[in-house]
Amino acid sequence: MTNNPYVAEPLRFFDCCPVSDGGACVILASAEVAKKLKKPMVRLAGVGQATDSHCVHERAEPTDLLAVRGAAAQAFKMAGITPGDVDVAELHDAFTILEIAESEEVGFFKKGQGHLALERGETRLGREAAHQHLRRSEGQGSSRRATGVGQAHEIILQLRGEAEKRQVKGREDCFTCNFGGFGNNVVCLVFKRED
Repeated sequence: MTNNPYVAEPLRFFDCCPVSDGGACVILASAEVAKKLKKPMVRLAGVGQATDSHCVHERAEPTDLLAVRGAAAQAFKMAGITPGDVDVAELHDAFTILEIAESEEVGFFKKGQGHLALERGETRLGREAAHQHLRRSEGQGSSRRATGVGQAHEIILQLRGEAEKRQVKGREDCFTCNFGGFGNNVVCLVFKRED
């Protein structure tokens, strides 16, 4: 595969997103102001943030992403839901391996089972799964701080029914996980549609 060489086996060139420039914006408003916009309202129901050692070799278990686990647990607790309640998830997928690792750490799959679920197509759009993942970072690039806001924007489109070909049916509880460094700064959010 000369067009897609290894970067670090098993990851190839097209498994890794480029660092790029970008921008995204989400406007937060009170319920009173939001009602005047005459659009379906979306509530930020849960927020979680956690950090871990920057140097992976300093961690007790290098493959554990404790900041992902901690931030997700905080967001789920604040929103009053569990990972099994999530209908749509936006996981930071700057590298194909991250979707798998994050899906396990947030509690969608048991440790070591995320790749099997992916291979079976359980997270593919259109599947009747407990949650479906949307993936975009590899094709869009990693615009650092704009990535998490871009994830929130996609979830808002989903909850408003405005995601066009990417639309997931029956979405109520949606989740984002934004991943900084190698899991040393993570923010997770839970969004709900307000009827």
